[in-house]
Amino acid sequence: MSVTGSSCQTVPDVMTYADFQQLEQPASPQAIAYGDDPLQHVNLWLPEGKDPHPVVVLIHGGCWQTSIAKADIMNRMADAFVRRGIAVWNVEYRGVDVAGGGYPGTFQDVAAAADLLESKAGELGLDASRAVAVGHSAGGHLALWLAGRSRIGEESPLYGSGTLPLRAVVSIGGLPDLEKARVEASGACGAETIDRLIGADRETPFSDTSPVELLPLGVKQIMISGEADVIAPPTFAESYANKAKASGDETRTITVPAQGHFELITPGTKAGDMVIDIAIEHLGTPHEQ
Repeated sequence: MSVTGSSCQTVPDVMTYADFQQLEQPASPQAIAYGDDPLQHVNLWLPEGKDPHPVVVLIHGGCWQTSIAKADIMNRMADAFVRRGIAVWNVEYRGVDVAGGGYPGTFQDVAAAADLLESKAGELGLDASRAVAVGHSAGGHLALWLAGRSRIGEESPLYGSGTLPLRAVVSIGGLPDLEKARVEASGACGAETIDRLIGADRETPFSDTSPVELLPLGVKQIMISGEADVIAPPTFAESYANKAKASGDETRTITVPAQGHFELITPGTKAGDMVIDIAIEHLGTPHEQ
């Protein structure tokens, strides 16, 4: 335990990114491309047993920057889902710090990955009608955005006709309100990072990029936070969830005691195991509408 501040309140030691990076990650399965850039791919994890398999769409975080994190940081989570009989569509995308990333490329990549799942599900042994998106940190933002992209107007380069029928979105340590994150999470990711993500030189840069501006999303949203998360504190989820509920969306917020930002993507921790259980719970059954 450690003591911080003059209040003498004790807070638990939590996993840092350096701690997380020391964990061994399982090897990624073969990549499936959705574009020409090497970063434009997904890794499909398939469980044993009869298909079609329900599928979790995993979207990694890392402040929307490829130099900070890639899809393989989610491999432990992917492996844990597969062990529970769930297929995983682990999405890689171009961050704001690489050619083609930022606005609109980062968003177009996530959309293209989802479209590929929808179009190829049958031949890959996947049940696209039983899909849940799980996104961590910046990936939580992208997962929620994916659920709301059908509300983007034709005037935007992010407009598209994708219809992947997500049963739920699980945002874990997510940043769903980019305008809020630009100010209150600037110490973690930097305001300039979000500026590059949203195309800040536009007249209304949050209108087609920030999930809170796309409400109602029309899909259930579960916001899971670590109580000791200093990167995306629980207040981020609570503030967004209140707006989502007011718009008519079904939402749920969960704060996991004594857990930080990276426990959320670490199976074997209280937070990581909770994320897996809740995602599987929302996959439903093949005949559920």
